[in-house]
Amino acid sequence: MPDVKRTIKLITEQHIIEGKDSGVAGFPQRAWSIEIHVLNEHGEPTPTSLFDKVTYRLHPSFGDRAVQTFKTPPFRIEEEGWGEFDMTIGLFAPDKEHTITHDLNFQQSRYESKHVITFRNPKPALLERLRETGPVPGDENGVKTKRGATGEESAKKKKKLDKTIDMDKLADGLQKLSEDDLLQVVQMIHDNKSPDSYTRNDVEQGEFHVDLYTLPDTLIKMLWDFVTEKGVA
Repeated sequence: MPDVKRTIKLITEQHIIEGKDSGVAGFPQRAWSIEIHVLNEHGEPTPTSLFDKVTYRLHPSFGDRAVQTFKTPPFRIEEEGWGEFDMTIGLFAPDKEHTITHDLNFQQSRYESKHVITFRNPKPALLERLRETGPVPGDENGVKTKRGATGEESAKKKKKLDKTIDMDKLADGLQKLSEDDLLQVVQMIHDNKSPDSYTRNDVEQGEFHVDLYTLPDTLIKMLWDFVTEKGVA
């Protein structure tokens, strides 16, 4: 699976708290906040998130509040203080923690910054979330797959296959797979199909169709081994 990139936008807002002394001459006490959004291919915030949680690691002077974790998008943190500093932010996706650095400064009352996150060789669970935020390389039109790799009977000449492979059982087994397993099968087909292979994404139904008889023998063997290993063939 090729690497998938997503752009993350941070929105920082800050203002002076009138009548509140910071205790440091020349540095007024300020209230500040940060929100984190995942952008789609059009540069717009998506309604879903790739991340299970976000952890802000602030300046040590914040004491017990120096590390704060939020689990609900847009992962908004609200704090106050008088000083600027660089913080690290941990974005926890299904694959791992992605860490970025954010410059908290008081030059503007509101400013935005963007970071590109690279998801390397994403697994099925992560691919499902990535599809909700934009196209994924290898998918036709970035279609989200729900269920259904199906073995459609082909009028074309059937290939000579390994006699241990039962095509009817293979087709039936594919339809019995779990959501995550199906995503893995779809990716396996995309990565190993030939130019003559027939595949189609049904946009309205959210299903992926494949004519098994048009797939290379090596790919059919891979699929058979997969459904056998999962105990559905």
